[in-house]
Amino acid sequence: MPPPRAHRLRTGLSRRTALLSLLPLSVTAGTLAACGDAGAPREGEGTTGETSVSDSGGAGSGTLSVNDPWARAMPSQSAVFGTLTNGTEGDLVLVAASSPAAGEVQLHADAPGSSDGQSMPVKENGFPLPAGEELVLEPGGNHLMLTDLTEPLQPGDEVEVALAFADGTEHQFTAPVEDRSGTD
Repeated sequence: MPPPRAHRLRTGLSRRTALLSLLPLSVTAGTLAACGDAGAPREGEGTTGETSVSDSGGAGSGTLSVNDPWARAMPSQSAVFGTLTNGTEGDLVLVAASSPAAGEVQLHADAPGSSDGQSMPVKENGFPLPAGEELVLEPGGNHLMLTDLTEPLQPGDEVEVALAFADGTEHQFTAPVEDRSGTD
């Protein structure tokens, strides 16, 4: 099995080449099914946990945390959600992500004004995450798209995710796989 993309970012490929390899040329309709807001948390549902580590020195002191992470249970592609909190003293930009569970992880942006729910563009410039702020990854909005899954994600599984930021800061967390049913 090839090493995760985040590992390759540290082992020789130029940052530009590595990041460009993460950008898809198009988004398929099947991808959008895993992106949509079906299965959004229902009012009163509990949280799924919290992961937090100190940053690796790129943004100053403090912590970067991922609160309530979860991944959608899907057979061939999925999405990861949660809230990233930048508790460091510096601004960050999330530029890439990887997971051993997927052949590729894409940063998908919400599409304001899209009435058909079929437009989830790739966020080519990354997600800005200013110091002291949060980035919410949610169904129907900004999220991490896992394509080419190595095997179907089933409820109860866990997905390891590595985040890479423009300043070289990296953060790893684990998201439980859940089957959150709901309506679009």
